[in-house]
Amino acid sequence: MMFLTEKEKKRELKTNIENYMKLLFRKSVEEANSQQLFQAVAYAVKDIVVDDWMATHKEYEKQDVKTVYYLSMEFLMGRALGNTIINLKQDKLISEVLGEMGVKLDTLEDEEPDAALGNGGLGRLAACFLDSLSTLGYPAYGCGIRYKYGMFKQKIENGFQIEAPDDWLKEGNPFEMKRPEYAVEVRFGGYVAVRKDEKTGRDKFVQENYQSVMAVPYDLPVVGYGNHIVNTLRIWDAEAMDTFNLDSFDKGDYQKAVEQQNLARTICEVLYPNDNHMAGKELRLKQQYFFVSASVQRAIRKYMENHDDIHGLPDKVCFQLNDTHPTVTVPELMRILLDEYDLEWEDAWNIVTKTCAYTNHTIMSEALEKWPLELFSRLLPRIYQITEEINRRFQDKIQQQYPGNFEKVKNMAIIFDGQVKMAHLAIAAGFSVNGVARLHTEILKNQELKDFYEMMPEKFNNKTNGITQRRFLLHGNPKLAHWVTDKIGDEWITDLSKIEKLSLYIDDKKAQQEFMNIKFQNKVRLANYIKEHNGVEVDPHSIFDVQVKRLHEYKRQLLNILHVMHLYNELKKNPQMDMYPRTFIFGAKASAGYRRAKAIIKLINNVADVVNNDALIQGKIKVVFIENYRVSNAEMIFAAADVSEQISTASKEASGTGNMKFMLNGAPTLGTMDGANVEIVEEVGEDNAFIFGLSSQEVIDFEHNNQYNPKEIYNMDSDIRAVLTQLIDGTYSREDLELFRELYNSLLESNGYERADQYFILKDFRSYEAAQKRVEEAYKDEQRWAKMAMLQTAKCGKFSSDRTIEEYAQEIWHLKKVNL
Repeated sequence: MMFLTEKEKKRELKTNIENYMKLLFRKSVEEANSQQLFQAVAYAVKDIVVDDWMATHKEYEKQDVKTVYYLSMEFLMGRALGNTIINLKQDKLISEVLGEMGVKLDTLEDEEPDAALGNGGLGRLAACFLDSLSTLGYPAYGCGIRYKYGMFKQKIENGFQIEAPDDWLKEGNPFEMKRPEYAVEVRFGGYVAVRKDEKTGRDKFVQENYQSVMAVPYDLPVVGYGNHIVNTLRIWDAEAMDTFNLDSFDKGDYQKAVEQQNLARTICEVLYPNDNHMAGKELRLKQQYFFVSASVQRAIRKYMENHDDIHGLPDKVCFQLNDTHPTVTVPELMRILLDEYDLEWEDAWNIVTKTCAYTNHTIMSEALEKWPLELFSRLLPRIYQITEEINRRFQDKIQQQYPGNFEKVKNMAIIFDGQVKMAHLAIAAGFSVNGVARLHTEILKNQELKDFYEMMPEKFNNKTNGITQRRFLLHGNPKLAHWVTDKIGDEWITDLSKIEKLSLYIDDKKAQQEFMNIKFQNKVRLANYIKEHNGVEVDPHSIFDVQVKRLHEYKRQLLNILHVMHLYNELKKNPQMDMYPRTFIFGAKASAGYRRAKAIIKLINNVADVVNNDALIQGKIKVVFIENYRVSNAEMIFAAADVSEQISTASKEASGTGNMKFMLNGAPTLGTMDGANVEIVEEVGEDNAFIFGLSSQEVIDFEHNNQYNPKEIYNMDSDIRAVLTQLIDGTYSREDLELFRELYNSLLESNGYERADQYFILKDFRSYEAAQKRVEEAYKDEQRWAKMAMLQTAKCGKFSSDRTIEEYAQEIWHLKKVNL
């Protein structure tokens, strides 16, 4: 192997960039615009990656390794260029080469759109896991969908969320590789005919009169940190089987001529189509089956290229179902084994139950997917037949274990009351069922999935979520990352437990000053971003109190903004009130069909308009809603945050990973004892977090005994009553007094399907207010706050996705590490 000197590497990279500029755009570097430069540099960087990518897969084949297929509807990868360069450990070299060409790497990174392949924590977790799998040297594929527009690009117009198409592929994606040689057919609809196999005399089940699309994979490299391992994110695009039916066109049936094209195009158009109508539900189920069927078909073909016995599949393949979305993996794998490999049912089931594992990401029963029987059976007729037989056999098993206990059958059946229950199917078939934080797993075992746990306790285990420090500290907060490395060395980059060595510096006044100075510089950077994008001046000396995450009622952005309204009322009554200036920063997308969540966004923006423009309060409160929250601006926000708002109703948040990203960047948690907050508090101690509110058990007890009445709080507490009245008296909605009526009613009135204040916002309000006062007192004591902030970073070692993946690999997947 020929080793190049630093000078030779630079010359080669520069030549490659110049060559790509000519090849792609017929321009010199000097003539190119920033987007063209980004493309040329990205292709040159991909050249460096491809050799390792090929070598990795050759080594996997040579060693005949077991591979995990991580099946997920979302992969929130963020921008690829900067992260890839860091993981290649080429950031210094590439920055220097670009500098010599008069180009800044930061400028080029800003030209790359965030890949619109995910939305919230589920997708970001999947991305962190892929990074960790490569960095640890474990063989893996991420499998998902190549969405053309993702969820949507969020615009805020007159305070309202407006959904615009996020055309992230408009300029092409330089990091992807189309792999048409691995395309497979995926079938929908029609009916199942039974034919006798003349050789065996067995019934053969054949899907007929179906529609189908061709699933075509696009591969993206996932580069491990400094180890030359490159795994693959495989995202599937849909193409028509016949792009144009000339016969139909000639007969005048123009619609039929392009119907295959239309089917293919809609499948990959958007992430999570609005499912409050049947067409949206149907499209979502099509998406799920599309990427699952394609991934499973290809995985089996790949396995059979090097093996002659399908029975050995569990020794070489594991399908990890990231939440309930990919649960059709179970009947799809059964279909292939039964119909294409002619296995007997017991034989096929034995393989499936050793190959599929399920991660549960939610405690909330409404988020455990259930499909209407009519839709499921019509769209996936053979899959439905198999699911029906799985259900029949599973019910027999329940009745054997609990004779005469029909309540158990009702609670655990896979098909019941006109619905197919996907979580039940995943648990019945999976050899492992894991929660994603210790509290979450305990609630699953003792509440939501209690019947399943009692029947098969051996399946249940916990894998507390993690985040990758390479994305959220090394790349997202370079100033702090360099400081940490300067203090303790760079081992933390691949072993975050080593960051605990920072504890030695927590009482060092000089180190405290340096740490808080970095935080201040990051706050200035975010303040400039806010000024540019929101037109609002915020003071970097104020407390940056941040809540950024998906907008859902259980995450309680409403509690946060109601408290801001209360603070504003207090200041209006007493403008001279001694209050440390506060900047409340929100960022969130609400699902397009989630009316109430969108009303909360409008409320936050209306409150911001009033508060930010009131000279009487002397800038003591500012409110900012950051538009189009995504990975690239999240990195900047985490680095600048003083306070991490993790205020979900206790027992509702499975884990949270935003809480870990804030912790890594030195922001103490203001939160409930929910999800992974519990474990964060264990690491830093209760004195270094601001905990408030009901416990998870108290919430569960209130829900069970139905004794909570928010109207009592409303009647007894004049401050809360004043805040709620402002929702409907025009204080924040002069143009429409009814604008926030639904939010007001949701807090005080029950209706046919939900309790009043079902997320206990009024119940926790005063406790939250007291915690906010403790934040202010702590922040005023500069030395105490510096220690507290440093401690967050020093104690976050447990929350690396490397640790999580090591646990999955050893305890669930049984993978072997590969070295190059």
